[in-house]
Amino acid sequence: MQRKFLTNLGLLLFLNLLIKPIWIFGIDLTVQRIVGVGDYGFYFVILNFSFLFNIILDLGITNFNNRNIAQHNHLLNKHFSGILVLKLLLGLTYLVIAFIAALILQYNADQFRLLGWLALNQFLLSFILYLRSNISGFMMFKTDSMLSVMDRMLMILFCGILLWGHVTSSVFRVEWFVYSQTAAYSITAAIAFLIVVKKAQFRKLNWNWPFFLMIMKQSMPFALLVLLMTFYNRIDPVMLERMLPEKTGNEQVGIYASGFRLLDAANMIAYLFGVLLVPIFSKMIKKKQPIEHMLKLSFTLIITLAVIVGFGSFFYSYEMMDLLYDTHIEASTKVFRLLIPGFIAVSTTYIFGTLLTANGNLRQLNLIAFFGLIINLILNYMLIPTMLASGSAISSLVTQFTMAVLQVLMVQRIFRFKINYKYLFTLLIFLLGVIMFNVISRSFIIHWSFLPVQKAWLGNFALMLLASVCLALFLRLWSFRSMMNILREDR
Repeated sequence: MQRKFLTNLGLLLFLNLLIKPIWIFGIDLTVQRIVGVGDYGFYFVILNFSFLFNIILDLGITNFNNRNIAQHNHLLNKHFSGILVLKLLLGLTYLVIAFIAALILQYNADQFRLLGWLALNQFLLSFILYLRSNISGFMMFKTDSMLSVMDRMLMILFCGILLWGHVTSSVFRVEWFVYSQTAAYSITAAIAFLIVVKKAQFRKLNWNWPFFLMIMKQSMPFALLVLLMTFYNRIDPVMLERMLPEKTGNEQVGIYASGFRLLDAANMIAYLFGVLLVPIFSKMIKKKQPIEHMLKLSFTLIITLAVIVGFGSFFYSYEMMDLLYDTHIEASTKVFRLLIPGFIAVSTTYIFGTLLTANGNLRQLNLIAFFGLIINLILNYMLIPTMLASGSAISSLVTQFTMAVLQVLMVQRIFRFKINYKYLFTLLIFLLGVIMFNVISRSFIIHWSFLPVQKAWLGNFALMLLASVCLALFLRLWSFRSMMNILREDR
């Protein structure tokens, strides 16, 4: 299993690091610059509002299905047709509830129009994730890896044509950004559907009300977990927009989005670990195989990366915001500096939370997530009126680290792993070393002949990254020899 994990993680990381930075920095960032902070903030609020009801689209079916199919492959033929009908019914329910909530909040016509397209996108994305849960449940990780980047590849193509193809004389509008997403999701969903249909030997849709109730009952704990996590991860911009005057609210949401973008991009890497580990942990637990080595391997890989990215971005936060944006740089830097350390916490939860999910400890996870939501709401309510977007960033940071600590403690309580103090001490030395490298690299300026003066910090940043990687190798947190042994021997 370790060999399977490493080989497929390498493929996933390669594809996502190849495609998604182009999407984030080439397309998404360009769109924000062209449409402006206000219009992008308007889009970002509606986007996060659509996420709040996302659980209705799925009711935990995807997470339940991923674990279930990984342990019982034969259930795909039995369940696929019924779940397909259920997903369509949930899509209609989601649309109705989202529009009722928008009516209660007194959204205007423009907000409703954008919400309609974003709701359709949420349905398509949910459908893709469900289809991929079947594919990864069969351990078809290479196919799943291609599907994981297909939508972004298509979005890059469509948005690139609209931005630079001179196919229209009009200035790019944020609505075109949404339409491009709709087209890309539709094509990806169609391809994933054809793959799963062939695997499931699908013949016709199956209306079976008792089956619907059975699936919803079994997936409900997963649904509650996703709902709680979605709220404490996505409610910050919505509260900013609702608690502040309209113009100020949209502007602060745009600033929050600027600081959040790089964290969201980094979180995609942590998410890839979770995608692979759910079926792997599930199958190992079913076969009663020891999981401690897999847990240590996956956590070591992600936490060393998270520490380097988290602290490097913290120390070079102003330079990064100045490189990416033309306006509100100071405000965006303040928000980003508060948000980015949360990548360390999020990376931890994608390992330990995934193990708890695979082991079926949904009750404990839901209690932890509910506690996180309460903390997030209270802190947002207290901090937004005086600290604006920075208040939401503090709320997010505190919530993420609270979740990480509680999940680690829960895993230790359930699995009773022997505490490896030498390993923990090594991690502490690594963390302190990365901080020291950042402090040193910030304390002097090297004039790199191949870099403009205003971008000389990139050379220092690269040196810090190199020193941090060397430290990880020196401390044997990353060991090429161990990885090669796993690739050769673990079959």
